[in-house]
Amino acid sequence: MSKRKLVALIICTALCSGPVLADTLALNPDHPQTYTVVRGDTLWDISARFLREPWRWPEIWEDNPQVKNPHLIFPGDELVLVYRAGEPRLQVRRAGGRPTVKLSPEVREVALSDLAVPTVPIDAIQQFLSRPRVVGARELEAAPYVLSLEKERLIGGAGHKVYVRGLGAESATRFTVYRQGAPYRNPDDPEEVLGYEAIHIGDAVLERRGDPATMVLSRTNREVLKGDRLLAASEETIDSSFFPRGPEGEVAGKIISVVDGVTQIGQHQVVVLNLGTRDGINSGHVMAVYQAGEVIQDTLATLPEKPNEAFIEMDPEHQGGIDGFSVAADRLVREIQDTVVTQYKRFAQPSRKDYQSVQLPEERAGLVMVFRPYERISYALVVDATRPMHILDSVRNP
Repeated sequence: MSKRKLVALIICTALCSGPVLADTLALNPDHPQTYTVVRGDTLWDISARFLREPWRWPEIWEDNPQVKNPHLIFPGDELVLVYRAGEPRLQVRRAGGRPTVKLSPEVREVALSDLAVPTVPIDAIQQFLSRPRVVGARELEAAPYVLSLEKERLIGGAGHKVYVRGLGAESATRFTVYRQGAPYRNPDDPEEVLGYEAIHIGDAVLERRGDPATMVLSRTNREVLKGDRLLAASEETIDSSFFPRGPEGEVAGKIISVVDGVTQIGQHQVVVLNLGTRDGINSGHVMAVYQAGEVIQDTLATLPEKPNEAFIEMDPEHQGGIDGFSVAADRLVREIQDTVVTQYKRFAQPSRKDYQSVQLPEERAGLVMVFRPYERISYALVVDATRPMHILDSVRNP
């Protein structure tokens, strides 16, 4: 694969033989009848113009398997909303007077520079697709490390030599330089580590084997330091095609981290979820984000009055005689005592007015789409944000 090209696999298989969803495909109330594609559009953005639930865009593409590769959408193409048996469908009228064809998304390998309409902004997630970003606790500890930099440098950059120990019999010649970042912890049990962030520092090429081995830094994102670890560069091709859909089963998790450490999370930022493949999460799964309601103090609230059930009958016959009068009197005294104690706590200890603490209902804040799942965590892109999101906001089925 050329270093100058990111080879992407466009999605978009409508999976003609797939199951038909029972629920109705709802159109956006402000949907257009036609839309002309412009440069910079994504399939998600276009779908949001037509659908209330943009991740269901494959359901609106018309199927026409007899037409080979009609699915590529380019600037200038016009999308036309039509109906088949009462169900909305999209057709594309090609720019330049070409005939209208039905949209039938298929898999096709193309260079990113030739890709007119990707599913989501690829540049927002490109770095996460090309290299692993999560490692186990001991994975980096056992990896070769930078012993020294040439000419007694303290930091290294592209073009500099580094001396590496621990290479052993490793046959690879291309390596990736990492530094262990913060642990990803289980929000329900902070003592449990789900994995560690592997911070990508740069890339290196083996120049001479030995102990230490000599490598040249071919590319760096930040300064290389003594102690940084190296892993053999993976030849794995990460599938950058995405078939947006909801998870197959019920899932519930949380946002546990955000890339770049911002406090408020917005659209097209990358977040980390405490859900992974072992939870049934796969690439393309879309989940809704819910923001916990704020806890506020209701200063107007008053403690509900407890109904007074104890009373003394004036008629001895209705009171049950002397014994009944004694029981009723004893109950009344206890209720008076309880009321006095409650009122004392209410006014003497205002900091304990738990009855005045009210948690507001949670609110939906947006949507995320998983693009790189691991066993216990996943990286997801915020594809829609209606309000700022925060770490520990909940995620679940859309």
